[in-house]
Amino acid sequence: MKTLRICHLYPKLLNIYGDGGNIITIKKRAEWRGINVQFDELNSGEILATEHDFYFIGGGQDTQQIEVSCELQKNKDFLTQERDRGAVFLGICGGYQLLGHYYQPHNGEKLLGISLLDAYTLAGNNRFIGNVTELTEFTEPKSLVGFENHSGLTYLQGETKPLGKIVVGYGNNGKDLTEGARYKNVFGTYLHGSFLPKNPHFADYLLELALDNKLEPLDDTIEMNTHKSLVTKAY
Repeated sequence: MKTLRICHLYPKLLNIYGDGGNIITIKKRAEWRGINVQFDELNSGEILATEHDFYFIGGGQDTQQIEVSCELQKNKDFLTQERDRGAVFLGICGGYQLLGHYYQPHNGEKLLGISLLDAYTLAGNNRFIGNVTELTEFTEPKSLVGFENHSGLTYLQGETKPLGKIVVGYGNNGKDLTEGARYKNVFGTYLHGSFLPKNPHFADYLLELALDNKLEPLDDTIEMNTHKSLVTKAY
C-alpha cells in the first residue's frame, strides 16, 4: 500500500479556528483504509527538499502572515515544482491568501504569496463572519459547508477557478458569489471550523488526488448527517 506523505506548513504560526483538524481528518481517513502515513512539519527557518503528496497551510492573524510570507519565499521554487508535479495543496483563510500572488493590508507593504493560485487579496472594510454553504462542480454531494471569519477580499484570475458558488455566506469578496479557489491540485478556501471533518466527501476527493488512486468508501453516516444539518444553515 502506498504511503501518504503529508507536510503541514508553519503550524506554529498559522493554526487557528481548529484548522489543525484538517490534518487529523486526512491522516485518519487514510489510516482507516490501511494506508501508511508519513507526517512532517515545515517551520520557520527550514528549507523543504523532500517531495510530499499533500501540503496543508492554515489561517492566522496578519502578524503571523508577515513572517510566513517571508518564510514561504525561501521555498517558493520547490513548492511550485510540487504543484506542477501534481501534489495536492489545501490552504485555509490566511494560508489561502498566501497561495496567491499577495495580500495587501490596509497599512503596510504587500505580503507576497507564492503564486500557486492566480489570485490576489486586498484588505476590506467589513468583516465576513458566519456559516457558509457553497456548491461545487466536482464532488458528490455538491455541497460544502464551513465557517468564515475574514475581512480579506480575494479575486481570481486566469485559469484559477472558484472552489464553489455561494448559497449562504459571503465567500471570496462578498460580491461575485464565489468561494475559494482551485488550480491543478491546489485548493484554497476561507472555511474554518474545521473544514474537512464537516466535508468528508471533499477530504476523500483530496486523498484520491494525492494518492492517484480510487478509495474504498467508509461508513460516513455520522459525518454526513452532521454535514447535512449544516447545509443552508445561516449564522
